[in-house]
Amino acid sequence: MNFSLGLLAAAGAQKLSLPQIWSLATAEAQIIIVILAVFSIFAWSTMAAKALQMHRAKKLNHHFDIEFRRQGGVLEIFERRLGIQGCPLFSVYEDGCTELDARLNKADGTRKTELSIKSMEHIKRSLEGAVARESLKLESGLILLAIAVSGGPFLGLLGTVWGVMDTFGGVAVKQKADLAAMAPGVSAALITTVAGLLVAIPSMFGYNWLLHSLRVVTVELDNFAQSLASRMETEFLRDE
Repeated sequence: MNFSLGLLAAAGAQKLSLPQIWSLATAEAQIIIVILAVFSIFAWSTMAAKALQMHRAKKLNHHFDIEFRRQGGVLEIFERRLGIQGCPLFSVYEDGCTELDARLNKADGTRKTELSIKSMEHIKRSLEGAVARESLKLESGLILLAIAVSGGPFLGLLGTVWGVMDTFGGVAVKQKADLAAMAPGVSAALITTVAGLLVAIPSMFGYNWLLHSLRVVTVELDNFAQSLASRMETEFLRDE
């Protein structure tokens, strides 16, 4: 506590700087701040990586959708054996066409020209599974932002409560409860709450924006899967 009073006296009428507040913080508070700093690094890295992934996915989806609508037959792109990495629409298309191609091939090496309703239902389920898989790929990593949003403030609050408790414990030992004795310790305790909020607030905005982008892409995938299934039915479904 004498060390705290010395720092306060040296600061005079000026505010305590961040290095001074850091030196006044307890070891527990410093550990929590370091943990929050690691959380912040992971959160910003995740936001940057997912933003690039979403941007690339939307761009590739747009170009693939234009190319797909130009094709006369549903299997034209598939038969060219193209590979488009990072394009969710193409992954859904490839899975659906792979299942369709397998259903059209006969055991003797010839190909069918029509499919039954049962075969089309299998293809639709394959498309639904592809949409779910691509949505999960885009969603992966968002849990880190959710943890930062919900856990950051609580970790900061834990450090603050711990620091205030330590400050009051020191006041009880010294039996001196004036502002000069309490202010440095309380300031150092509150810095953990600030650190928690600095982690949680950007993560909250990033998480909500990424979640909205994910929903948009998921709707696009659903609509494309339905459109693809309709074209397959138009070209290959047998009238019964």
